[in-house]
Formats: sequence, structure tokens, C-alpha cells
Amino acid sequence: MIDKLKKALHEASEMVREQAATFGEGAKEKSYQLIEEWLLVFPKLEMHGLEITSFALGVALSPSLEVELKGLHEDFTKEKLEHILADTKGSTALSSVFQTINTTYKLHRRTLANLNDPLIVKIRIRISPEIKVFIGKPLIE
Repeated sequence: MIDKLKKALHEASEMVREQAATFGEGAKEKSYQLIEEWLLVFPKLEMHGLEITSFALGVALSPSLEVELKGLHEDFTKEKLEHILADTKGSTALSSVFQTINTTYKLHRRTLANLNDPLIVKIRIRISPEIKVFIGKPLIE
């Protein structure tokens, strides 16, 4: 009886291990596919005044790419952002970046705080991409 239970547990753990490996390969492939798509976006961001200042690849079960870009506030006035957003409607990635910049500026204006340099955009590409926009150099990272 105990031998049958051990055998059943062993077979179940093997199945779980195989499924985890399959999921891991799928996640890895999807992550690399996303990274490849974003590599085409970065030159377009640079054309709009965002210079890449940091570039890192994290290799794990789910790989990630982390890129930091820096820009000037005068390149992203309200009017310029409206124009950029209208021009980038077809590209989800570009639109996401500029929409996040736009929203950050809107929220920042509501604080009545000074506009500190630089404008920093951090993008982490993984299965679910993450975009952060900083006005001024963040002390907490």
C-alpha cells in the first residue's frame, strides 16, 4: 500500500515538474519575443528626445530587459506630448510610454512643485511590461 502511494506521488511530482518546465520555456520564449519587439521601439523613443542611459538584461525563468532613458522637460511640453500621442496611436508600446509621461506631468502639475531635472523614464520589459516616469533624480530606487 505504501509503495503504491509512493509511486503515485512520484508520478504526480514528475508530471508537475514536466508542466513547470513547459511553462518555463513558454514564459522564456514570450519574454524574449516581447524584448525583441521593444528593441524596435527604443530608437523611436530616442528620436523624440529620450536618450538611453542604462540598459540591462536579466536572464531567469522569465527574462527581462530594463532600460533607463533621460530627456529634457522642454521636449515634452503639453502641446508636444499631445502631438506625439496623436502620432503614436498605432504603436501600443510607444503610446504607453508617452501616455505615462503625459499622466506623470499632469499629476506633477497638480502638486504645484518645481519641475526638477532630469526627466527619467524606466522601462522594464517582462511578461507584463512596467513603465515608470520620474521628474528629477529618484532617491529611492
